Amino acid sequence: MSFKSLYAYQKAFDLAMEIFKLSKTFPVEERYGLSNQIVRSSRSVCAAIAEAYRKREYPKYFANKLTDADSENAETQLWLDFAEACNYLPEKDKIVLQSQSEEVGKLINYMKNNPGKFGVKN
Repeated sequence: MSFKSLYAYQKAFDLAMEIFKLSKTFPVEERYGLSNQIVRSSRSVCAAIAEAYRKREYPKYFANKLTDADSENAETQLWLDFAEACNYLPEKDKIVLQSQSEEVGKLINYMKNNPGKFGVKN
């Protein structure tokens, strides 16, 4: 099985792509600020999930990388808050993206709490 078949990865990837598209509507002066930060953190969620899965033969590393994914997901939520506060993101869109991010967080925590279901051996 590939990390790409993980539901958490798929949901995180979809969210990262939506955020990337959204970031293109931000003002040019945000290119190296908010736009870069929100895209980077959302993509890092996917990368950390992929790394966790590939290192699943090491239980502590698996848990550590999922903790990193969860942290990056929280950072993404922070940048969504800033995008809304700066009026770059309508509240209704922020609510949808926030909900998707919360779902990703639940999936990450499921993986962390059920490592055996993902091939992690003690």
